[in-house]
Amino acid sequence: MTLLQVRDLTVNFDTADGTVTAVDNISFDLGRGETLGVVGESGSGKSQLVFGITGLLAANGRVTGSARLEGQEILNLPDHKMNRIRMEKIAMIFQDPMTSLNPYLRVSDQMAEVLQHHRGLSKRAAITESVRMLDAVRIPEAKARVTMYPHEFSGGMRQRVMIAMSLLCQPDILIADEPTTALDVTVQAQIMRLLADLQADFGMAIILITHDLGVVAGSCVDTLVMYGGQVMEKGTTEGLFARPTHPYTMGLLKAVPRLDRETAQLETIPGNPPNMMDMPAGCPFVPRCEFADERCWNERPELKRAEGFKTRTRACHRSLEELA
Repeated sequence: MTLLQVRDLTVNFDTADGTVTAVDNISFDLGRGETLGVVGESGSGKSQLVFGITGLLAANGRVTGSARLEGQEILNLPDHKMNRIRMEKIAMIFQDPMTSLNPYLRVSDQMAEVLQHHRGLSKRAAITESVRMLDAVRIPEAKARVTMYPHEFSGGMRQRVMIAMSLLCQPDILIADEPTTALDVTVQAQIMRLLADLQADFGMAIILITHDLGVVAGSCVDTLVMYGGQVMEKGTTEGLFARPTHPYTMGLLKAVPRLDRETAQLETIPGNPPNMMDMPAGCPFVPRCEFADERCWNERPELKRAEGFKTRTRACHRSLEELA
């Protein structure tokens, strides 16, 4: 059953130099209990995509299109309605837990405030529920630690606190925006296993935003690859890793170390991400693509089903034979 249906979502920002399109005409579906990975380099529009859905854009941002949660349109709702949806239906874990947590307030006060405001619990009941949720995210001695300040936790523990806060109202969708970026690889693995266990326990859907393809490979059923605010390729994670059909996806995968491939040096994608104020007329990836021809420079490729695949879609003029 489709939980979230996004159609033709576009995010624009009005700047002194003109209008910048950060997200350009993106569509996807998310079912209950599913995990969708959104990958791409920094600046590809991954975070602005979910900010547009959840109403968290900067003041100069505008979102158009459609985002229907359980059939209800949620784009551009009034703040008082969107605030309730953001906590009770769609929760979000941000990149840096230290900047998301208030350093002047104890963890207990920050968690209790959520429960008192959204669920109407008393302060005592809210503290009890907060301790239970900290236990759920496996913070040792949660009853004692709930009264600590954020700086008294390690980076991994602060991320667990943020996960616990996001789950207090048992949302239907959890958006995790680069949840493991500032953590070492051991803690990264712990956080991803924790999210998988919590998803099984609470039955929520997850949108995982990351530039780490290794994280996506181990946790996401479907993957959406973004570049220049557009979708380059979309399909099952297993199939996409086994046989990418877009030059950008191929470049991303070649840059990942692999145990089954002997090489002295990792390959890189030449060049830099596009200037969003000066996008090419055709494919946004064209200045960095080794397969580009004149059509790629002048005509934007349509996102359509890849030949030979049932569920894979790609935005590329070149055939799979030409990319082989």
